[in-house]
Amino acid sequence: MKAWVVRQPGPLAEQPLLLADLPVPEPGPGEVRVRVLACGICRTDLHLAEGDLPPRRPRTVPGHEVVGRVDALGPAAARFAVGDRIGIAWLRRTCGTCRFCRRGAENLCVRAEFTGWDADGGYAEYAVVPEAYAYRLPDRFDDQTAAPLLCAGIVGYRALRRAALPPGGRLGIYGFGASAHLATQVAVAEGARVHVLTRGARARALALELGAASAGDGYAAPPEPLDGAVLFAPVGDLVPVALAALDRGGTLSIAGIHLTDVPPLRYAEHLFFERQVRSTTANTRADGEEFLVLADRMGLRVSTTPFPLTAAAAALSALKEGRITGAGVLIPG
Repeated sequence: MKAWVVRQPGPLAEQPLLLADLPVPEPGPGEVRVRVLACGICRTDLHLAEGDLPPRRPRTVPGHEVVGRVDALGPAAARFAVGDRIGIAWLRRTCGTCRFCRRGAENLCVRAEFTGWDADGGYAEYAVVPEAYAYRLPDRFDDQTAAPLLCAGIVGYRALRRAALPPGGRLGIYGFGASAHLATQVAVAEGARVHVLTRGARARALALELGAASAGDGYAAPPEPLDGAVLFAPVGDLVPVALAALDRGGTLSIAGIHLTDVPPLRYAEHLFFERQVRSTTANTRADGEEFLVLADRMGLRVSTTPFPLTAAAAALSALKEGRITGAGVLIPG
């Protein structure tokens, strides 16, 4: 099968991704194999290719927003049938026994494994997943629009919840890519007043189309104090900017797996009056199931830009340069 592998992490100009011919994987016990129909392009894939995330194994296939049809079952796999359309997401496996798993925080599992980092992902024609960590997908979304829901949607949803926004609250969204354009719609549907702060005129225009109350530059002050904010851009310089925009008791939730260094904070300006900062680490399967139900019920609009699988390297360059509005999606074949 055709698949992209991380040959040697480094700047995109040094071509860290290689298009290779790999054997079609065989599903193990409790696993299923899918023929990949679509795979979303996530900023985490970019971090893996460029080395911001240290590789955990050589020549890994990236991609963890995978939509596919089951075409083979491993021993004892019984949750899905051949032909079912399912989704493969970032969280791939947890131990189920550590103190975090036992208290329902499996996203913090000390032995967690992740698709496209610990095991091969969806920048390929076929992929394998433990069936217990796969998702049934709402029929409302076709393959291309379902793919970004599986990380951009799920993890963005968890980040939104960690912002602890009160009912009818004022929310700031910093950065407006795949995750942000979905989280914004959830917040608006739930009655929040959303202010988007991001670079790029096209992203600001999309934010307003999706119901944001305002859209301005990432470093600008929002038109009113914020009750909560979510930082989607992986830019540490924006942390003090977002904190300064919070009203008393506000919470800044940081959504990314990687963030550039945060500059020094001044207590009185950024943290006093019980303002706080929270990180977001992956998601639980319960987050995923809850979000997919909401996405279906709310009829979320998923803005996508398709690329053929053979153009994965070019797609990551477009993502890095801010030339993708919404979410990029790879389409095999």
